[in-house]
Amino acid sequence: MLLQPIKPPAPARLGFVPPLLPTLVDTPPAGDAWLHEIKHDGYRTQLLIADGGARLFTRNGHDWTDKYRPIAAAAHSLGCRDALIDGEMIVQDEYGRSDYDAFRAALSRDPGALVFYAFDLLATGGEDIRRCPIEERRNRLCSLIGEHDPAFPIQFSEALAGDARQMLVAACEMGLEGIVSKRLGSRYVSGRSTAWLKTKCYDEGEFVVLGAEHEPGKPAFALLARETDGALEYAGSAFVTLGGAERDHFWNEIERLGTSAPAIAMERKKARRWAKPELRARVQHLKGGGMLRHATVREIVA
Repeated sequence: MLLQPIKPPAPARLGFVPPLLPTLVDTPPAGDAWLHEIKHDGYRTQLLIADGGARLFTRNGHDWTDKYRPIAAAAHSLGCRDALIDGEMIVQDEYGRSDYDAFRAALSRDPGALVFYAFDLLATGGEDIRRCPIEERRNRLCSLIGEHDPAFPIQFSEALAGDARQMLVAACEMGLEGIVSKRLGSRYVSGRSTAWLKTKCYDEGEFVVLGAEHEPGKPAFALLARETDGALEYAGSAFVTLGGAERDHFWNEIERLGTSAPAIAMERKKARRWAKPELRARVQHLKGGGMLRHATVREIVA
């Protein structure tokens, strides 16, 4: 019987891969079994280099190459035939911090301000390397991007050395979103994972309640304003997760202060119940200026 020659494995066909999603925790993990990176505040993005071109995808696999055209053009400078890179698309402020509000504005007005922070390499040279340890993937990614050039719009997300809790404190003091901790030796597996843990920087502030919404089967939320130079300015929304007597007090006050229209002009904002701007609430939210993000009403201010 003639033996058939063994064929080499076919090269990996590159394309969008559902991303690995970090698990949110209150405190970062301790010990030396983790590497830690700054959590950049923008849009999760995959950069695909293949067939002589570059394409960029959102977290859900939508092709946003046209929106990220400067990054696609810069990818040609990496000098590789093919690669699939995971990262975060951001805009940086004058101090080098990611600025989410500026990022949203840059998408339509100033795409040249976009910066892609690469933190993982999923495939290269026709090889799927997601099963390789994270240290190997990142080392190969670092070599691919090359020496740091602050003017280049594709950057490597460096790992930070030291105690994770101290890193988080420093990140919060600098006005950053937080840190992401990744277990050494871990593989890249799509979906929610405890191999990557994210710890965020939160702040608290006092806001004026303009109205509230509570549809059956959906989370309740409040529309809020902050006081700026003696005037009210719309600040965004926050989930209402109050319990017991305080929850009843909140909705009783919304009913008592009810009005037919918002106290300030707000474009395309809706609420089932508008209220006179007399109720105040303490709100936990992500650090940073601009509109509230990941916000929750913690208590009613007497």
